[in-house]
Formats: sequence, structure tokens, C-alpha cells
Amino acid sequence: MAIDPEELPPRKKPAGVALGEDLSAMSAFELSERIMALEAEIARCREAITVRHSTKSAADTFFKR
Repeated sequence: MAIDPEELPPRKKPAGVALGEDLSAMSAFELSERIMALEAEIARCREAITVRHSTKSAADTFFKR
């Protein structure tokens, strides 16, 4: 059974920050919010890197590399 694309619910825009987005139309407040969101994402990435290094160190110790 074929689905009519017009019957599907509209797609939501992805939440968050799009890299390379035009900044000229954003207010100072919006830019500050954007910076805060990016800094939070950077912190999240750094934490993930730390976890991966810990896992690798534990594996290296276990296998005595």
C-alpha cells in the first residue's frame, strides 16, 4: 500500500546549531545562546574523548601492551 506524502506529518527542523549558518540575521542574544550551546556540545565531546581514553588505557593494561 503506497503512502501519500501529503498525509505524512510535517518534518521538524533538527534542534540545535547548524554549522556554517548565516549569523547576520541573529541578535546578540541569539548569538550568545548559540555560543552556550556550542560550548556545551564541546564539553560533551571532550567528556566522550576522556571516556574513550580511559577505556583504551584499561584495555591496554589488561592485555599488557
